[in-house]
Amino acid sequence: MEVFGLGIHVLVAIFFAIHVVRTGQNMYWLAILFMFPLLGSVVYGIAIYLPSSRIEHGAKKVISVAGKLLDPDRELRAAKEAFEYTPTAQNQMRLAAALLAANQPQEAAQHYEACLQGPFASDPAIRLGAAQANFACARFEACLTHLQTLRQQSPHNASEVVAVLMARSLAGMGRTSEARAEFEFALQKYGNFDTRAEYAIWAQSLGDTETAQRLKAELDQTINRWSKHNRELNAEMLRRLRDAF
Repeated sequence: MEVFGLGIHVLVAIFFAIHVVRTGQNMYWLAILFMFPLLGSVVYGIAIYLPSSRIEHGAKKVISVAGKLLDPDRELRAAKEAFEYTPTAQNQMRLAAALLAANQPQEAAQHYEACLQGPFASDPAIRLGAAQANFACARFEACLTHLQTLRQQSPHNASEVVAVLMARSLAGMGRTSEARAEFEFALQKYGNFDTRAEYAIWAQSLGDTETAQRLKAELDQTINRWSKHNRELNAEMLRRLRDAF
């Protein structure tokens, strides 16, 4: 039994050693794990492995969701109080993001636009936030202007998000051929689930059932392989797909 127990300790240490290498942790963990298999594994598991595991992420998500259900406006209130007490650009950015998350895009857009007039005018995150807020207000032309500026100034920043939002803005402006070209560009260059889903939803709304059904079939293949966790993370997109089709 002692030999069996020692073997388990070594296997656990090897498992954590693989995790060290794959995740780029400091190499001194390897020495600790193999010099002290039991104690080293316990320390590594608590200090490194659990905080990066799905268990930890799942727990944080449950806490976050519970907090939003019990007090959905907590972050918005805190952001407003911080900005009123100290009206810095950083606090204004926080307030703009909280307003957008709280489905108050018009006020969010105002704060984002104000941030772009100051020293953070070239900040890509603020520019993207301004674009998203304007899109939520159905101000598609303003959204498109921000996205074009963002693509010119920072071509590698959130490029997939920019491409899809640009396609949706063009669609909102009735520029159908340009919207299709941007969707195709995003699909060919990135082709992840959200890009494919947005394209499918738009094609279905346009009456292009051939494109919509082709994309939907590809999406269904991915969805069928998803775990419950993945379905929960993408619940809003799955709802939109069900409504569209």
